[in-house]
Amino acid sequence: MSRYDGPVDKERIRAGRPRSEQAREAVLHAVDDLLLDVGYAAMTMKGIAERAGVSRMTVYRWWSTKAEILLEASAADAEEELATEPTGTPLDDLTAYLEALAHFLAHSPAGAAYRALIGEAQHDKAVAELLASKDVLGASARTILERATGQQVPVDQATALLIGPTFFWIMTGRDPAHLNPREMAAALLHDVHPRQPR
Repeated sequence: MSRYDGPVDKERIRAGRPRSEQAREAVLHAVDDLLLDVGYAAMTMKGIAERAGVSRMTVYRWWSTKAEILLEASAADAEEELATEPTGTPLDDLTAYLEALAHFLAHSPAGAAYRALIGEAQHDKAVAELLASKDVLGASARTILERATGQQVPVDQATALLIGPTFFWIMTGRDPAHLNPREMAAALLHDVHPRQPR
């Protein structure tokens, strides 16, 4: 999630991209910035619109709540940040993914947005239902597990096996520097596919 430097750029709109696409992009950047600046609780649809340089009507054209905007922004960035290149070995593939996952959850603004939504979901049923409707991390976990093991892995199983330990560690306030992604990857490979070369 990159910081956004200002409202919709009218010159860029005239130069090519449609105004609606520019406005939408501005809103997604604005919600990132506001989360870092004021936090989830203080964020409002009005504030998001003002930061993006668009009208509230424009914001409501695509989203009903700030949680919807934040989830879309987080999901798009998670897909990019967790897309690791094949390394040639299952152990290295899983290690690279777990390193990217720990960075996303602990240090990335997109991860901060995701953590904020998870926290809000604990007492807001609508946010909980929103999160349940879109698995931000599961698809990337399944992709990397299938690449590493050569097996079809259900997304729920992939999420539990690959994401669960790191997610729990970081969400409970433990220091991510104490995680050992390579050891975790080796243990996971042994459990999922004992004869897989490592």
